[in-house]
Amino acid sequence: MNVPDLTTYFNEVIKNDPNVSPAVAAIKTLLEYIRLKSFSTVVELRESVIDAIDVLTRTDSSAISVRSGCEMLLRFITLTALDAGFDSGMEKCKEILLKNGQVFLSKASKARNKIARMACAWIPSGSNILVHSKSRVVLEILREASVKNGTFHTYVCQSAPDNSGMSMMEELTNFGIKCTLILDSAVGAVMEKVDFVLLGAEAVVENGGIINKIGTSTIGLCAKMLNKPVYVAVESFKFVRFYPLNNRDIPDEYKYKYSTISTVKDLEKEHPLIDYTQPSFLTLLFTDIGIFTPSAVSDELVKLYL
Repeated sequence: MNVPDLTTYFNEVIKNDPNVSPAVAAIKTLLEYIRLKSFSTVVELRESVIDAIDVLTRTDSSAISVRSGCEMLLRFITLTALDAGFDSGMEKCKEILLKNGQVFLSKASKARNKIARMACAWIPSGSNILVHSKSRVVLEILREASVKNGTFHTYVCQSAPDNSGMSMMEELTNFGIKCTLILDSAVGAVMEKVDFVLLGAEAVVENGGIINKIGTSTIGLCAKMLNKPVYVAVESFKFVRFYPLNNRDIPDEYKYKYSTISTVKDLEKEHPLIDYTQPSFLTLLFTDIGIFTPSAVSDELVKLYL
């Protein structure tokens, strides 16, 4: 599998399953790449995978989400070498790696349902909830809560520039959940009405903050000022080793699509797609490995990557 094949395979995975996370799609692509390619040593395998990751981040999918999932796979490669033993050949190492990769993918596919079962208890009947953009895991939580807990009202931010909130509202309406679509600029006015905010995330960084759709930081700031809880629902494979202090620390490759970076000379004139929300704005993170405060994220990252 060469470079064009990597991108084609990755795009096909996303096209065939619109609900798949870019991180999971990237791991599927890398596992297929490893399966088809021959390697002489673990070092060669690791370096080839790192090169492949660089290719996958140069697509128009979420670069930080892709990188977070791929870093998990790199950890598997290191652990696989240890599991296989120093006397084992590369074929045995590949066999164990591919087996571990399938186990990881199986767990990842069940993550949303696991989070939904855990988080729906935090959504009582009669709640007024603010959500932003379209998050698959938030959608699953609200669907589960509507079945188990009764009715509630959801305010959905329109989420410019792609207006993904409109798609979110449509799916929530199909589940029979009461919704109101609001302008992104109306967040401050609507915040007074809501009981809490429920967000998804593209990535969870080392200090417990999140990187998510543009506008999330503004929502977090408004919620903080009005003492409204902010809950984040996110899969553990989106925990990433990255420590930004503010939005200026976010590299352009995360802020913009690769097609934008490669064609536009002055990115200051472009609309960033994501922003960084600091941990002090967040209350709890609902994940498939437990419910955490933002301050506990660094400990969980150590467990995931060691």
